[in-house]
Amino acid sequence: MTVPWWQSGVIYQIYPRSFQDTNGDGVGDLKGITRRLGYLAELGIDAIWISPIYPSPMADFGYDVSDYTGVDPRFGTLADFDDLLAQAHAHGLKVLLDFVPNHTSDQHPWFLESRSSRSNPKRDWYLWRDPVPGGGPPNNWISDFGGPAWEWDEASGQYYYHAFLKQQPDLNWRNPAVRAAMQDVLRFWLDRGVDGFRIDVLWHLIKAADFPDNPSNPAYRPELGEMHRVLQQHSTDQPEVHGIAAEMRALADGYGATGQGERALIGEIYLPIDRLMAYYGVEQAGVHLPFNFQLVEALWQARSLAALIAGYEAALPQGGWPNWVLGNHDRPRVATRRGQAQARVAAMLLLTLRGTPTLYYGDELGLGDVEIPPGHVQDPRELREPGKGLGRDPVRTPMPWNASEHAGFSTAAPWLPLNADWPDRNVAHMAAESGSMLTLHRRLLALRRAHPALALGDFAFLEAENDVLAYERSYGEERLVVALNLGAMTQRFEMPVWALDGRPLLSTLADLTPVQDGALLLRPDEGVILTLAD
Repeated sequence: MTVPWWQSGVIYQIYPRSFQDTNGDGVGDLKGITRRLGYLAELGIDAIWISPIYPSPMADFGYDVSDYTGVDPRFGTLADFDDLLAQAHAHGLKVLLDFVPNHTSDQHPWFLESRSSRSNPKRDWYLWRDPVPGGGPPNNWISDFGGPAWEWDEASGQYYYHAFLKQQPDLNWRNPAVRAAMQDVLRFWLDRGVDGFRIDVLWHLIKAADFPDNPSNPAYRPELGEMHRVLQQHSTDQPEVHGIAAEMRALADGYGATGQGERALIGEIYLPIDRLMAYYGVEQAGVHLPFNFQLVEALWQARSLAALIAGYEAALPQGGWPNWVLGNHDRPRVATRRGQAQARVAAMLLLTLRGTPTLYYGDELGLGDVEIPPGHVQDPRELREPGKGLGRDPVRTPMPWNASEHAGFSTAAPWLPLNADWPDRNVAHMAAESGSMLTLHRRLLALRRAHPALALGDFAFLEAENDVLAYERSYGEERLVVALNLGAMTQRFEMPVWALDGRPLLSTLADLTPVQDGALLLRPDEGVILTLAD
């Protein structure tokens, strides 16, 4: 069966500042990604998603864009990008860019024009509002980075809205000119040959037209961050956003229809499952994959995970393809959340569930969150609300490639500290170890390629008890069993009658345990994939 690449493939997120530096400034660049394409192809992934590379003042490290059709000099040039794209395609890899449509930099020419006067033609490209009678912000909306979401502009006597930093003013997506300009941005990159986009904060794009106050959050706890003091009822997830998603989908699908290859749209959407599903589209097509972040915060217990997976599968709309994420540039790493032993089990879970998995760079090494000394903190979120653990620097640290100085990432001191165990936890060292986390990922990804049941097959739970989560993956005549021990004690998994002849293909531990007396004895923190094939 022929399916789109984004349905059978595995996506790998690269944070470009931290992947590979080639010019000795301590910051990763596009040539660095190009240099490591061989590693990525050998790893066994199918597509890379690159976090923002556009020109930017870097108030929020590229998520404040000052030019949507260029490359920031820190990362290289458009020619460097074209070379990366061509070489990635030659390696059989797709390339997705991070599209940041909700807001620009306050240094973007559009905003400079908009701010210049109330009569400027681009004034309505952003969200400007008068103060309330007696003075003060137009409503009680709070920035996701803490503090009011409205910034006073003395020169024009109005406030502008920013869902994030004040240096990131939100665009007015109710303005047709804005929508047309952003369609042109997508065309610019699609015409260059990119294979799709991850769309930043898609659910933020449209705000309630009359800007009412958001309701207070009765469950607010200060340690969660000031943004949670109100519920984002009117500032996010408005019905009109689905029309915008449909326009983007139509554009992407139009390129695929010309025979140039399928283009994929992935939406960043942090919403409850019932609301997330609407982004697949109902009356009109939505994005191909609304990111499913449930595993990032899931209670790591077998029965709880089973309920989560079942609920997600049941909620999918007709034709909706699932996807799973264990980590990204904003959330604590899986090795920190679950520990090294269970991170191996989590890797097997991610790469054997039905749907498209997304790997975060370094997770294949078991990188954990890196402690950042106070004087080295870079993340504006941590700087605005220090001490609450909201900073994202610990998960954005440089990729350790080998045991040479600066771990082979750069010839200079890197922009963020390396993981403390980099002399051993690096690509070169772990590639040579048969039992390493990297080797486990390579074997898991190879199994996905070799067994259609894992990449495309049906999914069904198997009866299991205690800390065991077990399921079947099947495709045609092929049937595989995945059994995961989410606990620290040995567990007995009674094999289904039809699977008694199952033969272990891969364990998260060093050796394979055969089925004996109709059962599989799963060792502590062990996951096993079995096949019924001869």
